[in-house]
Amino acid sequence: MTGSVVKRARTAGCHQHKVGPTFSVPGLCITEHTFTLPLDYSGLHPGNVDVFCRVLVHRNKVSDHNLPYLLYLQGGPGFEAPRPLDNTGWIKHACNYFRIVLMDQRGTGLSSPITPGNVERLGDAGAQALHLTHFRADSIVADAEVIRMVLVPGTNHDGRWTVLGQSFGGFCCVTYLSLAPESLIDCLITGGIPPRIDTPCAAEAVYRACALRVLLQNRKYYSRFPMDVARIGAVVRFLAAAPGGGVSTPAGNLLTPRSLQLLGLHSMGFSTGFERLHYLFEGSFDGPELSRKFLKDFDVWMSWDTNPLYAIMHESIYCQGAASNWAAERVLASGEFADAFDATQAAQAGQPVNFTGEMVFSWMFEAIAGLRPMKEAADILASKEDWPTLYDVDVLEENTVPTAGVLYYEDMFVNFGLAQETANRINGMHQWVTNEYLHCGIREAGGPVFERLLNLCRGGILPR
Repeated sequence: MTGSVVKRARTAGCHQHKVGPTFSVPGLCITEHTFTLPLDYSGLHPGNVDVFCRVLVHRNKVSDHNLPYLLYLQGGPGFEAPRPLDNTGWIKHACNYFRIVLMDQRGTGLSSPITPGNVERLGDAGAQALHLTHFRADSIVADAEVIRMVLVPGTNHDGRWTVLGQSFGGFCCVTYLSLAPESLIDCLITGGIPPRIDTPCAAEAVYRACALRVLLQNRKYYSRFPMDVARIGAVVRFLAAAPGGGVSTPAGNLLTPRSLQLLGLHSMGFSTGFERLHYLFEGSFDGPELSRKFLKDFDVWMSWDTNPLYAIMHESIYCQGAASNWAAERVLASGEFADAFDATQAAQAGQPVNFTGEMVFSWMFEAIAGLRPMKEAADILASKEDWPTLYDVDVLEENTVPTAGVLYYEDMFVNFGLAQETANRINGMHQWVTNEYLHCGIREAGGPVFERLLNLCRGGILPR
């Protein structure tokens, strides 16, 4: 059982702990820490990773050593923790109650980051894939446990801390509840309840639900901006007619009709995404050619070169005993969705071109320059069947850790129906269901979201 991962982590401990500089931003005092931890807590695969975190304290509470600790787990997978510029948003509210730990999950930020360059230095595709198997939620939680034992004094709430997880960070929280509930004071989750936690691979169910939601979001988009049917269609027809079926961008990406559809990831599920997408296309042409600004803006929207771990590991977060086998690609190629996501066919017929959502496809590892070095490793990971279990359903059904989560009814990234199935299986979990936000309420209204979840956990808001 995966609980043994935590036991091994506690036994392995921290190989090295370096306390970095302390500095201030408006309203906060920040101290940096770096921990050298095992790559593989089972000990089967040698090597270490560095895991970096920042501890934030309200400038007026630096000497308050009784403040409990809160670990924030970022969404992704494959994205680093936020870099605080000042004491605002959810941090402003949380630091009234906690010392906040912002951890760059392994493979991101300053935590032995996975980049196209250093992946190649790991060796052949098999060696790369083997290394990358140790970058999922179970390893992230094991890292967090070692860091907790180092940072949190035993006299501070018996050495326990609170966890707050956004999106994939919420998935990690549920893994934490499964593996080490005794280490937690409270568990707060925003838009991040994992689906089908008792199935070997939930990926197909996830992407079918995602496809339906993203089609609805596309209809909303074109209802708002009907002029973009012609504008976007013109771009798709240009790309389809180009030699090789696309054009090269300044960053070396191959922009084709289907890679253009990837723009939906950053636009269809966020509160200002429709507007950003509309303005992106208003300057798409410079005379008869696509404008350099448009091509450069496309590159900026694609973060695969700076955060490739998201693409290479994304489908694996749904696997615990079966392979994903490029599930999103298979779902969108099925009869139910094949025509709906055929960009060229839609453009030639004068119909709206539908953008895709939170989906990763095998062809991206050829079209996107930053992903090309990882193509073979990505194929190996997509076919891997023996992924370890991430969730203990029996433990979750007997959960005693005060837990609260916000479930966004129109969430494009974490399907509401699938999320609620799991939420109903976590004993005592308080669910706040809302359509006031899409997926990033913690970013858009962090203070109220944080306060409501903490109050739900601690009895400030009574269940009805």
